[in-house]
Amino acid sequence: MSPKKIKSITKPGISKNPRIDSSLKDSLDRFPAWHLDLIDLEGPWGWENITKEIFLTHILPKIKNFESMYWKEILNKQNHEVHVAQICKEAQKRLKHIDCDDIENLVSLRLTGTQRIWGFREDNIFKILWWDPDHQVYPSQKKHT
Repeated sequence: MSPKKIKSITKPGISKNPRIDSSLKDSLDRFPAWHLDLIDLEGPWGWENITKEIFLTHILPKIKNFESMYWKEILNKQNHEVHVAQICKEAQKRLKHIDCDDIENLVSLRLTGTQRIWGFREDNIFKILWWDPDHQVYPSQKKHT
């Protein structure tokens, strides 16, 4: 007896395409949202040190402007991520003090020449931590000095 062989009329196609939820976008292609739950009110970069005038004239207009931009437009040379190991030691200690020492990268948002807002991103959400009016958290290294 000879074994029976099954003959296939057509071969099944082997093209697999993963299904992706079209509602999910890369976080860089989204507008920022602000999260204030972790905002640090005390310490050297605490928000308690801000006057109403500074908030209304420097901070609020810039934040409103950021809301009209995608993260991929915001993050550039002036607004950028910084690894926690690169920020000043006092800022690293402050992260521990406020129980945020598990963060690997912070984001610096430039408002003016020296004024910065510091926080970190989770997807498109920017979790605000500090107000740095004198560029102390991550002092810039001037060239040829």
